[in-house]
Amino acid sequence: MAKASQPLHSSKAPEPVGPYPHARRVGSLLFLSGVGPRERGRKEIPGVELDEAGNILAYDIAAQCHAVFRNVRYILEEAGSNWENLVDVTVFLTNMKDDFGIYNQIYAAYFKDNQPCRTTVEVNSLPTPIAIELKCIATIGVPEQG
Repeated sequence: MAKASQPLHSSKAPEPVGPYPHARRVGSLLFLSGVGPRERGRKEIPGVELDEAGNILAYDIAAQCHAVFRNVRYILEEAGSNWENLVDVTVFLTNMKDDFGIYNQIYAAYFKDNQPCRTTVEVNSLPTPIAIELKCIATIGVPEQG
């Protein structure tokens, strides 16, 4: 029977909102849990304005995209991988109609040199009042192919 993977926790990425690790390594693959735009040690979400009941009044999708990509990079690097090793990205947006254009433009800038497989889906909501979340798979500890 194969040895179970070990959970990996980042000291820079935001704390998970549930009982799960930031990532798990299985062989030469690194599976990231869903990554949102929060900052470690803070409850506020970049670019989000909430009312007293916690409902979203306004949000900045560009600010959230940059924050999510930064958090993904933190997790990858602390796990011993890197941005260029991403092979698959699933993106969850809560407002495809309004946000896809801006998100796609920012995504293109971040993934100019490395273009992993990508799926983008609209969801009704996410566990916290965020507009974007990424689920990623990367390689780790694999020698480069020549």
